Amino acid sequence: MRRFIGGRGDALLAAALAALYLFEIFTEPDFAGERAVSLPAALAFSASLAWRRRIPLVPLLLAIFVIELSNFEAPALAETGAFLFGVVITIYSVGAYTDGRTTIVGGLLVLVALPLAAIEPGESTTLSDVGFFLMFLGGPFVVGRVMRRRRAHERVLTGRAEELELEGEERARAAVVEERARIARELHDVVAHARSVMVLQARGGRRALAPEAQRVREAFDTIERSGRQALEEMRRLLGVLRQSDEELALAPQPSLRRLEDLVGNVRQAGLPVELEVDGEIGGLPPGVDVSAYRIVQEALTNALKHAGPARARVRISRSEGDLEIQVLDDGGGPASSDGSGHGLVGMAERVAVYGGELEAGKQPEGGYLLNARLPLSSER
Repeated sequence: MRRFIGGRGDALLAAALAALYLFEIFTEPDFAGERAVSLPAALAFSASLAWRRRIPLVPLLLAIFVIELSNFEAPALAETGAFLFGVVITIYSVGAYTDGRTTIVGGLLVLVALPLAAIEPGESTTLSDVGFFLMFLGGPFVVGRVMRRRRAHERVLTGRAEELELEGEERARAAVVEERARIARELHDVVAHARSVMVLQARGGRRALAPEAQRVREAFDTIERSGRQALEEMRRLLGVLRQSDEELALAPQPSLRRLEDLVGNVRQAGLPVELEVDGEIGGLPPGVDVSAYRIVQEALTNALKHAGPARARVRISRSEGDLEIQVLDDGGGPASSDGSGHGLVGMAERVAVYGGELEAGKQPEGGYLLNARLPLSSER
């Protein structure tokens, strides 16, 4: 819409002004005998408004010319409604669309040249005439300057808002990448352990074979060799993932078996937590076990940092095919550990890895509730 008004809109304005000018020239009896002189000047001035944004001084100069022409050749030319309307738009455009030296030149033309041109030859000028010219001619110029500053301020605010939006998106992407790397590090430990067991089992099975079972022995050799190669590649991957994470490399593997310790630490930090476990959580698939622990850890961290004086309840429920996690606090804080939604982004990434579901939000009666469901069948 703005492009239309800024481009075709000025052309339509010029056309409308020209039509109004022509109507007045051909219908007003004052133009009798002056139409041959008035028509070219009126059309030139009207047409110049189509470029009032790009070259605003041109319409202003033509307005001065029309006034001078009316003083000597066509008195009615500068007394029409079309001209007065066009002059106001012209002066406003000089104030709104000029800068630097062009603004100074335009201001002098508005405050000096236009009043001088408007004084008919031989007439005296009174103080009231000067006041009228200052209000009539200076007012649109001042309004134009005010609108220019306002638009400039809006552009600055819009640009800043876009920058903040981009920064927020970058932080969100960085949080996702960081969380995925963390998930990869933890899953590496799970997979590496499973492959180590596979290699050891293959080695033990080969030693238990009878001497004549050569083909089976070769199969065990292939399994052991492939397993060792896979472990070496995973160690290289782990080295890349943990270049700046030595503390994590030495930390115990997260597990719901350590949930009591986690809850105890949060209680010591000042948040009363009630823990309820329904079902056996000791034999969970390793990846689900790690992710479930991290989700509870993140949710309790959020409540500890942002819920204010509150209490929290953690409920872990295991069914045949799912592990459900519920963390509820009765505080009123935001959903993320850093106030920007990145904690929730990390939890969503962990749930998405296993094709689960995550719901989080403030409750109508107060507090914040997080529900997560992790399918167990995908691990099988």
